[in-house]
Amino acid sequence: MRVTVSGASGLIGSRLLPALLEHGCAVTVLSRSPDRARSRLPDAVELAAWDPRAQPAPAGALEGRDAVIHLAGENVAQRWSERAKTAIRDSRVVGTEHLVAGLAAARERPRVLLCSSAIGYYGAAGEEPLDEEAPPGADFLARVCVDWEAQARRAAELGLRVVNLRTGVLLDDRGGALARMLAPFRLGLGGPVAGGRQFMSWIHHEDLVGLMLAALRDERFSGPVNATAPEPVSNREFSHALGSVLHRPALVPVPAFALRAIFGEMSTVVTTGARAMPAKALVLGFRFAHPELEGALRALLARA
Repeated sequence: MRVTVSGASGLIGSRLLPALLEHGCAVTVLSRSPDRARSRLPDAVELAAWDPRAQPAPAGALEGRDAVIHLAGENVAQRWSERAKTAIRDSRVVGTEHLVAGLAAARERPRVLLCSSAIGYYGAAGEEPLDEEAPPGADFLARVCVDWEAQARRAAELGLRVVNLRTGVLLDDRGGALARMLAPFRLGLGGPVAGGRQFMSWIHHEDLVGLMLAALRDERFSGPVNATAPEPVSNREFSHALGSVLHRPALVPVPAFALRAIFGEMSTVVTTGARAMPAKALVLGFRFAHPELEGALRALLARA
């Protein structure tokens, strides 16, 4: 299989590329700075220049490929100034629009577009279990996800099968939310956030990559797919499990006002949540290697 990937230098991309190569895929990476990316990527990867916010994707890097995986996007985990919000939105919505423009210009188009999305689509949804048919939220991140997915769906008009992976909280010791939590928890200073009742829909990085590979191969995957483990937990339950795995107490609460003081509007991503369920993946027979939280954490932090 020949695959083109955007956003390959991010946390998800750094896990996905080795898996694609291990499965015998020929991989082309779209990068804003190919020369700089060269030193960070495997030698077997081909590189092509593309700035997602500035121009259509190069048709030559898409032609003759079997699939495109679109992961590029500005980091959400930052204080949301107006400038940051514009970058977060444009990197996803305009970037995907430009990707589809490149696909439209390609003569021999790929069969499938796998486009990243997020469970932020559902907004602050409380305790109600949410499958892929649940309606979107109305906050900033939800509106970004709605428009992001709408741009990706335009590729279906070009004959591609489109999959929007709504990814939950990624568990990876190399980076992301878990890596940021480890230092305070190892010091015994971790605990529930904003009361801890909000749900965390999480996924181990191995299962996220496995789900991506399954979505590439299996034509039954189409439309939105919740990329979350089958057992979402409350923030309090997550804190207790992480403390247990690290053999540390997890009793120091983090008040909501403290997060708001540091992150502003972005803090709502942490202080609210959604109970997203991977209904479509389960119906299609995907088997999670790490379905339960404590086992997933132990697999990641066995040497901690």
